[in-house]
Amino acid sequence: MEITLDKHAENEASVKIKLNEADYQPKVDAKIKEYAKKANIKGFRPGKAPFSMVKNLYGTSVLVEEINTLLSASLNDYLKAQEFKVLGDPLPVTEDAEQIDWKKQKEFEFEYRIGFVEKVDVSVDDTLEAKLYDIELSDKEVSDAIENIKSQYGKMTNPEESQENDFLYGDLKSEDGGFEESLSIPLSKIDGRSLKKFIGVKKGDIITFDPNKAIKGDLAEALGLGPEDAAKLSGECTFTVQNINRTEEAEMNQELFDKVFGPDQVSNEEEFIEKVKNILSENYKKEIKVFNEEQLKDLLIENTKIELPQDFLKEWLLKANEGKVSEKDVENEYPAYSKQLIWSLISNKVAEENDIKAEHEDVIEKTKEMIREQLASSGLASQMEDNMDMFVQNYLQGNEGRNYMQMLTAVQNEKVLDFVKTKIAPKEEKISVDKFKELIEN
Repeated sequence: MEITLDKHAENEASVKIKLNEADYQPKVDAKIKEYAKKANIKGFRPGKAPFSMVKNLYGTSVLVEEINTLLSASLNDYLKAQEFKVLGDPLPVTEDAEQIDWKKQKEFEFEYRIGFVEKVDVSVDDTLEAKLYDIELSDKEVSDAIENIKSQYGKMTNPEESQENDFLYGDLKSEDGGFEESLSIPLSKIDGRSLKKFIGVKKGDIITFDPNKAIKGDLAEALGLGPEDAAKLSGECTFTVQNINRTEEAEMNQELFDKVFGPDQVSNEEEFIEKVKNILSENYKKEIKVFNEEQLKDLLIENTKIELPQDFLKEWLLKANEGKVSEKDVENEYPAYSKQLIWSLISNKVAEENDIKAEHEDVIEKTKEMIREQLASSGLASQMEDNMDMFVQNYLQGNEGRNYMQMLTAVQNEKVLDFVKTKIAPKEEKISVDKFKELIEN
């Protein structure tokens, strides 16, 4: 067997594997002999057919199978021994394979295209300037959250006359007759200049307005329409009010406390406010943690020179997901894929150089943390804690083991980022919720 490597680009190469008869024939003959012992061929007792006859019947298929097995193992072993990092999977040059005469040839040559990165050099020191944020909650965020809760758990009523923030249900018709549908209009989405038309109306009243001018933001989203229907709403329309819907805020009492947090969790208004504040704070801590981590990843990616074999990877993604994605899909998704791939190379390199390892116990704890968060959102966390080990086991064994590998990668990434923080000494800054939202938008 002869294996040669031809680096025809900075990050792409061809691997050629030449096989002669001595490389594969002993294994082919051994496999045919196994077949001969079990072969049930007409005119012969089971296992008594001549070797030559069995070889004639099964020889080609066994040859193809054994050569493919040999190629796969030899190529993998060869690539593992190289210093460069192979990306994706080797792509066979199929034009050459189609010319093979499996019945007559004794020597074979196969070619594979590969994409790789030669080396990954990551600098992690205090020359990297980073900033980590922490959120300071104001009384306004807490107050807004409580108002939302009171509204969410409030009682629905149908008043005689509309007020601000009501919902009007009725028939909307375009003047040109191209649109007619019964729907609900949230008055909170009406522009201030048009709002007076919708205030003080009663059942049966008709309002004339231009939805594209009167409704703030996305018209389809505000009215619950599809893009095609929303496009039909042009110019003046009439809206005939059928009903007025209003949510009266829930009172701050024990009934509300129990509905929100469960029985015996909160006993007065002060405790309720404090619990809401704590939950808000925890939620924002999680959000800012994710934001800070993404900022650190971006910083490392920007300061690490890694040239990916872009054309090769796009072709590999298309072939690896054949029938599931189009060339356009690959083009659209490639920027996000390449960014994640570069981060993975950086994370693995930092972990390797600094002996950072994701242990099995870490995976278990992170999975428990994830499941507790999911259960908490449904209010079942405390009841399900006794079954936590079962939930963890079921999750990690699911998806053919990929869930476990994803959690293992997540743990390593967290450890790598924690290590990076200790090396680059990032500046810390406390910001408001509004400032945080502004940073996310930008």
